[in-house]
Amino acid sequence: MNVLDRSSIIPEKELPDSSALLDEARSLSKSATVGRCAFLSEFDVESESQYKTRLMASGDLMFHAQFGFRSFEKSRRAYAEIAEKISDEGYRLDRYGICLDWSMGYPAAERNSRPRGTGLVLESLENFVELTQQAPVAPHFGDFVIGTPASVENTVAALAAGSTCIGNLGQYFTFRMPHWDDDVFTAKETLKALALCASQPTEVLVHSNLDDGFAALFCDMACALGAVLIEQYIVEELIGCRVSHCYGHVYSDPVTRFAFQRALAQVTNTPGSMVYGNTTIFVSQEVENYANLASYLLVDICAQRSIPTGHALNPVPVTEALRIPDIDEIVDAHLFANRLAERSTGYESLFNLEVVDDTAGQLVKGARRFKDRVLEGLQAAEIDITDPLEMLLAVRRIGAKRLEEMFGPGQESSGVLRNRTPVVRAKTVAALEAQGDGLVGRISEGVKNAIADAELIGCVTSTDVHEYGKILVESVLDQLGVRVIDGGVCADPGVVVGLAEGADFIAVSTYSGVALEYARALREEMERIELDVPVFLGGKLNQVDDSSESGMPEDASRELQAMGIVTCSDVEEMLEALARMGKGGNSD
Repeated sequence: MNVLDRSSIIPEKELPDSSALLDEARSLSKSATVGRCAFLSEFDVESESQYKTRLMASGDLMFHAQFGFRSFEKSRRAYAEIAEKISDEGYRLDRYGICLDWSMGYPAAERNSRPRGTGLVLESLENFVELTQQAPVAPHFGDFVIGTPASVENTVAALAAGSTCIGNLGQYFTFRMPHWDDDVFTAKETLKALALCASQPTEVLVHSNLDDGFAALFCDMACALGAVLIEQYIVEELIGCRVSHCYGHVYSDPVTRFAFQRALAQVTNTPGSMVYGNTTIFVSQEVENYANLASYLLVDICAQRSIPTGHALNPVPVTEALRIPDIDEIVDAHLFANRLAERSTGYESLFNLEVVDDTAGQLVKGARRFKDRVLEGLQAAEIDITDPLEMLLAVRRIGAKRLEEMFGPGQESSGVLRNRTPVVRAKTVAALEAQGDGLVGRISEGVKNAIADAELIGCVTSTDVHEYGKILVESVLDQLGVRVIDGGVCADPGVVVGLAEGADFIAVSTYSGVALEYARALREEMERIELDVPVFLGGKLNQVDDSSESGMPEDASRELQAMGIVTCSDVEEMLEALARMGKGGNSD
């Protein structure tokens, strides 16, 4: 575990030639170019980067809205209507993040036979172009474009639609398309898409959401910033493109959130894409979420006024924890954010920037140490760190956990997660640990003893890249003496069932609106090998009904229960069922 070995990371005798892939992309760039969308024409700019630089110089805040309904017609209407309603109130919307369905990551020729989630599917290049002509708002195609098997064809379409900030590179390192095992093909297409962006005559930013990548899995925020440096090395130094980073989902502590923005400003020379809303603090009560919304927006507003980095602010609708927000809910969040910005002038003087800057300094120092150690470790393993394809494959295959364990900047220390004392502890991971400790502390001794005495083995997995539910479940089970088999993230049902042979139960965390579809496939695989163990499913237990006119996900709990799945609204429900198993009962 302490030494990397090339044969275990890149066992292939031969990989595609990076130089040839780069040449292929440069040749493609002669025909695949940036189109003129309504945004570029309205503001007379060549790129979003140019627009951002202009507003940074004037000190203007920028705002980002996220949407992507399953219906193309509703998405097209939303592109115009959201911007128009915000404009009617005297405010401006700068950019849209368009939520494409995860199935868009598959090559178009295979998409119809692949699993589909709750997002938008654009059937043709013409659909991309038509969408971005609806309003003068910068189109940002983030998720499931760059970093997927369909990287090149989706990037060609996004460029033609006038998008000059395209992602999501962060997903490449952590997200695996279900039922797609050819990571060499994915890396190859990702490299070509990056080179295609680099070859454009106008500046195209490659967007990377750190929280969709390794950052959300690190215990040390210095490693999260180190991921920025590693991505810069691959994208900027080896390929010649410019990378623009997003953060914010999991930064709930105001000091570290502010400090990360300032640290990012020290290590980057590109405008940021957006600072995302802190969705991890959202709850089911809409009124309480207005307080949560204000708590992170105020920090982001003051941070941008202090050091403009080009990150557009993202007001998350207060209904986000309940469902996919509708048009008026997105508008309401933006009106709230703009009014808060007006009322917050002068608040930045209340911040103790000495504390913030001290934390930022620690982050930068730790990040540089992490990057250097990773590159040294890869070189020692005979990975060619000058070859962008080898770098993309090696970093993805090694993964966040092992990179942090081996090369993290913190001091080695037994008895802590990843066996290192963090330079700046990730508050979200700490909160998960505290949540797990508190949960174990709340359950009765009878439940604890029943589970411990049963000496259970559980296979724990997640249907998608959202790993926090899985981490929490694993932490709790470990404390209760349950042996955990790691079923992975974005795990195919067939793989999970194979790993679960010999397990007493399967626990699945899901978020992306595929609960029913995933459960059916899991049951089929279990029946195929005659595996009869309880299946616990928690998270967002919803699914889009293909016959639904709204295109919104609907609760699937009843259907799941009808097929014998044990649905759990929280971890305690699963623990009580496990205790009954330990006493010789069933899990119902």
